Amino acid sequence: MNFNLTQIPERSLKPRNHGLTMVMDKGLSIQEVNNMLSIASPHIDIVKLGFGTAFVTPNLREKIEVYHQHNIPIYFGGTLFEAFLIRNQFDDYVAMCKDYGIQYMEVSDGSITIPHAEKCGYIEKLTQHGTVLSEVGSKDAAHIIPPYKWIELMRAELEAGSSYVIAEAREAGNVGIYRGSGEVREGLVQEILTQIPEEKIIWEAPQKAQQLYFLQLIGCNVNLGNIAPSEVIPLEAMRIGLRGDTFNLYLKESAS
Repeated sequence: MNFNLTQIPERSLKPRNHGLTMVMDKGLSIQEVNNMLSIASPHIDIVKLGFGTAFVTPNLREKIEVYHQHNIPIYFGGTLFEAFLIRNQFDDYVAMCKDYGIQYMEVSDGSITIPHAEKCGYIEKLTQHGTVLSEVGSKDAAHIIPPYKWIELMRAELEAGSSYVIAEAREAGNVGIYRGSGEVREGLVQEILTQIPEEKIIWEAPQKAQQLYFLQLIGCNVNLGNIAPSEVIPLEAMRIGLRGDTFNLYLKESAS
């Protein structure tokens, strides 16, 4: 850090497997990627090229190379995986990831229906080619999954080989683990945490209030995803108590 401050919580260090910040890139230009990484690279662990944007992004190889030069793994959004799958192009998806040097892959079923045993089969297959993240939860706000089912699905996907399970929220943070208003479904989250190790869950949390909830609940090294590029530095400050929302989280009484 740039200067000394006491009573700052200890953040896990890169390359880390806990306390991840996953950034959602929904179409940044190469120059914008360079600009973001010039300031935020130390605080970014994974980047997702959101939904199917990789298909229409110009100079995709060059953009991927910029991330790789900073030792930041990237992956294509789960929607792209589903787009290949529904067209019976699973092998093409694997070949495409290899062609672009992509070693992280997301398996999701938020837009299409996949029998869960089949989904776990895809997870197992993809672990032969790289690191797998699997997303649990539907993008359909009307499809409410009960807590016991979230737990059942997450456990099975971790057992199938997922390195992390992602709790669905969409890029707006208004489905899955959140209500339409963006409010956290607290009972759901807390029940999940009784059965699934928190270090194995990436909570999609695009809104500041959602990030704050998980920082207060779990701590500075919670895994958070779908973070906007412009929010990486503000989130890191909030993680360690240097933003008004978390200012008193780590201070001892004598310092308050």
